[in-house]
Amino acid sequence: MNDALSLIHVDDHVVVADKPAGLLCVPGRGPDKADCLAARVAARWPGAKPVHRLDMGTSGLVVFGRSAAAHRALSMAFAARQVAKRYEAVVAGLPAQDEGEIDLPLICDWPNRPRQIVDHQVGKPSQTRWRVIARNAAAGTTRLALEPITGRSHQLRVHLASIGHPILGDDLYAPPEWLAAAPRLLLHACALQLPQVQWPAEAETADATVGAAATEAIITAGPWQFDCPTPF
Repeated sequence: MNDALSLIHVDDHVVVADKPAGLLCVPGRGPDKADCLAARVAARWPGAKPVHRLDMGTSGLVVFGRSAAAHRALSMAFAARQVAKRYEAVVAGLPAQDEGEIDLPLICDWPNRPRQIVDHQVGKPSQTRWRVIARNAAAGTTRLALEPITGRSHQLRVHLASIGHPILGDDLYAPPEWLAAAPRLLLHACALQLPQVQWPAEAETADATVGAAATEAIITAGPWQFDCPTPF
């Protein structure tokens, strides 16, 4: 297994890594899909588990909880939408507006999974805010800042394709000319803001790597702000 890691932050409770495009976040099926960011992090910090995931083609910030208690507390913060996330993408076309919000319900397209589709009957509520960073009229493309309000699978990719602005390099949702316009999916998780979290000290493991704070009745960690420059 390749053990290369690009680290953004490490403390007693969290590890934050910059996942490269093309690397799985968690293992897939079969030995050829065993190498992933989760395995590389766990090899260095046993017990660390990802709190959230990025698609294989997406690069950027992924947060790991170093103990079961830290992982649980951070997972609850994500579920409660207490985490601010920002992505950057380069999309096809030149949006007429400078910003907007996409509100389209999503569901898995089971016959064609892992594709997701908009379904106004049974889809789950899904919202994405977007803002223009720069337009490239010559190339016919636009760089966007994206803020997912919900966190559905492929949400940003499907939402942007659904309004006529697919992400360049998207092998599931972009038409052939825009798939071929980039060597990778031009989507990057560039910023995360996590709240302060707490959990009982007795919920921690006995592993000495959790630090001296584990001797207190309540462990308090965070808040955190992480940034990772967009590589495209």
